[in-house]
Amino acid sequence: MSTTLTLESMRADIARILHEDPSEIADDDNLMDLGLDSMRTMTLASQWSEAGAPMDFSEMALNATLGHWWELVQAGQSR
Repeated sequence: MSTTLTLESMRADIARILHEDPSEIADDDNLMDLGLDSMRTMTLASQWSEAGAPMDFSEMALNATLGHWWELVQAGQSR
């Protein structure tokens, strides 16, 4: 898969998994509070890794917000 990962595509992926509208997910919402569990987080990490943005589940778990996860993607892209 060679899809370019963007903040908005990540928001859409999270919304799809949570059965929410993407507009309901803010960058600083705690995604666990919105119903995201560890299994679905691992699914997202795998999906995004396949899209070229390797995600470390333990780093994602430290701060379960879209904003933090986007920072991880950007940091990975700058390496």
